[in-house]
This record gives sequence, structure tokens and C-alpha cells, in this order.
Amino acid sequence: MIGHEWLDEEAGPIVRPFTLTGGRTSSGHPSDLDLMTLVVCVSEPVYGSLLLSPEHEAILRLAQGPLAVVDIAAELDLAVGVVKVLLGDLLADRRITVRRPAPVAQFPHPRIIEEVIHGLQAL
Repeated sequence: MIGHEWLDEEAGPIVRPFTLTGGRTSSGHPSDLDLMTLVVCVSEPVYGSLLLSPEHEAILRLAQGPLAVVDIAAELDLAVGVVKVLLGDLLADRRITVRRPAPVAQFPHPRIIEEVIHGLQAL
């Protein structure tokens, strides 16, 4: 091991991801976070009871502007499941807000497309 006791250059991090969440697979906060849910740090943090871990603090730094759950996981190099638990903690403590992504636009009925084409051809 070189440099840090929790890192092996060949094997990578020695600490398992579930240790970052205390073995929890959910935060206890009912949140439906999907990969594209946007996370934003609260502009004026409400200091609650949560003792912040370095990972929580990293999420708060990253989420100064809207950032998707998947991007946070990629930036922190953590499993999405771990990030969801940490985000649930921050959400329960009112340190972040989440926004659902805009729904995917539905294609119009083919008849409408044909009518538009005919209307354009008539011009």
C-alpha cells in the first residue's frame, strides 16, 4: 500500500461500498430517486441532525447546481445504490432538494404528421 492505508494501487479501494452507508441499502426516507433525478443543494442549508461524512460533503459540493444522480455517482466513483442512500440521508435532513426530469415528449399520432406534411406541401 502506497500513500493511503485504504487504497491498494493494484486492487483499488479496500473499503467496501456498503461501509459508506453503514450497511444500509436505503436511507429510510421515501424518495423515488432514479438515475436522471436532478439533485440541488439547498441554498441556505438547514442544519439538522445528520453528521456529515466526507461523501455527504462531496455530494453537497457537487450539487451546487442541478446534477443528475448518475453524474454524482460517476463523479464520486461510487455505486449508484450507495449514492442513493447518501442522497436519501441529505434529503431527510433537508440539505438537498430533488427535481424529477421532464417527461419524455410523446410523438404525435402519424395522422397529424401526415396532415402537417400535406399542409407544408400546399404552401
